[in-house]
Amino acid sequence: MRPYTAQPEGPSPFPSAGGPQAAAELELRNVSKRYPGAASAAIEDLSLTVPAGEICVLVGPSGCGKTTAMRLINRMIDPSGGDILLEGRSVLNRDPSELRREIGYVIQQVGLFPHLTVADNIATVPKLLGWKRARTASRVDELLELVGLREVQGIAGRYPAQLSGGQRQRVGVARALAADPPLMLMDEPFGAIDPINRERLQDEFLRLQEQVRKTVVFVTHDIDEAIKMGDRIAILREGGHLAQYDTPQDLLTHPADEFVAQFVGADRGLKRLGLTRLDEMQLEQVNGGPVPKDRIAASTTARDALSRMLTAGGGALAVVDDDDRVQGIVTVDLVTELLRDPSA
Repeated sequence: MRPYTAQPEGPSPFPSAGGPQAAAELELRNVSKRYPGAASAAIEDLSLTVPAGEICVLVGPSGCGKTTAMRLINRMIDPSGGDILLEGRSVLNRDPSELRREIGYVIQQVGLFPHLTVADNIATVPKLLGWKRARTASRVDELLELVGLREVQGIAGRYPAQLSGGQRQRVGVARALAADPPLMLMDEPFGAIDPINRERLQDEFLRLQEQVRKTVVFVTHDIDEAIKMGDRIAILREGGHLAQYDTPQDLLTHPADEFVAQFVGADRGLKRLGLTRLDEMQLEQVNGGPVPKDRIAASTTARDALSRMLTAGGGALAVVDDDDRVQGIVTVDLVTELLRDPSA
């Protein structure tokens, strides 16, 4: 997963969840989907495993089957062949309605019920599961805190039309988490949000994921979002074929073929810098020598450090930890050395 820096301005939309929650391994075995009359398969022989507690991002060109693959997982549609296992148990042997109640689902347009309040939207699945009223109310309150909306006056009694786009998206995440599902499906969840709030929601969801550790399947058309959000990325090509399934770092360093190389972009070397934090690098040591006046946090990515140094005219930076102690020195040459890879 790409490192990120949470933005300090304003309250966090995804505060600490207080500890890890349940997660489940997801496995797709030779899954295919063919629609009657279609010239080619929507999904063809798709096999991949998502370890429990990781984010798998499905990405690829339009029509490659990303959303189809997601809809197969929660049996909105059924596969033509193959099997899908959640924690070793085939979803094909499950009642579809029961299965969906155990899977969180977040979509681009959120899909909140317009005639229900925020509290009732969040409580949808717990009510279907027959939770008692007190338990449901407690869970709603907990989730409003979790997604940073509890301090918004009267939020529980508002209707979706009375919320901003970012607030609706957070309510959608809260609803998906309501029954503490082992798996979450997220279909272009931040696609309708403006760029500034989109980046903030991405960052804060990653921080939330560090706490709740759900297994997440995340669909996007944006390779930069995929690199930022994913522990693993599945690149699909036309016809629903899996082109490569790998970690972001390995995907950028060793693209499987020309299709993958072109899809991730010619700037994949710079993208790799965005995956490396300064505290993961072999920094120059001070050893009694002069220390640069300008400082930078050790949690900063190499890409952001390079941008800052180039903007300032190429000077070195002192890298400091959370207690402002100097850990070493970073230079332009040190960062650009990371780009010198034979496959770049």
